[in-house]
Amino acid sequence: MIIKRFQQLLALCCMGLFLANCGGGKQEAEDEIPDVDPMTNLGIGPVKSLELGELDQTMADEGKKLYDAKCTACHNIKTKMIGPPQAGVLDRRTPEWVMNMIINPSEMIKKDPTARHLLKEYNNVPMTEQGVTEEEARKILEYFRTM
Repeated sequence: MIIKRFQQLLALCCMGLFLANCGGGKQEAEDEIPDVDPMTNLGIGPVKSLELGELDQTMADEGKKLYDAKCTACHNIKTKMIGPPQAGVLDRRTPEWVMNMIINPSEMIKKDPTARHLLKEYNNVPMTEQGVTEEEARKILEYFRTM
């Protein structure tokens, strides 16, 4: 009786290990993220084209207030936190990408290669939806131009 129970338990453990390992190849395929040039990537969202003119200091000041209220729990200007630092972000990303990431982080993380790379780099902690409007994102972007 004890041997039969042991055999059943062993069979269940083996089956569990087998099932746990099934589909491993699929996960590896999902982890493959295509490389794209971050300086040509516009991201996924409503911002398709953006021409930056002279710095609008009033807009930047409003953007700083928005950044302080909505972003500083996870971001710091110069150091890595839960999310990447923002200083020099426009040297690394297009303005359109930055705005789309602020406005549309969930879809960006699912579909945009650059956002997916960042997600992996930052321990798979996704950027949360802050309900930022396009106008607010533009002000935050203007603030980033001052860094």
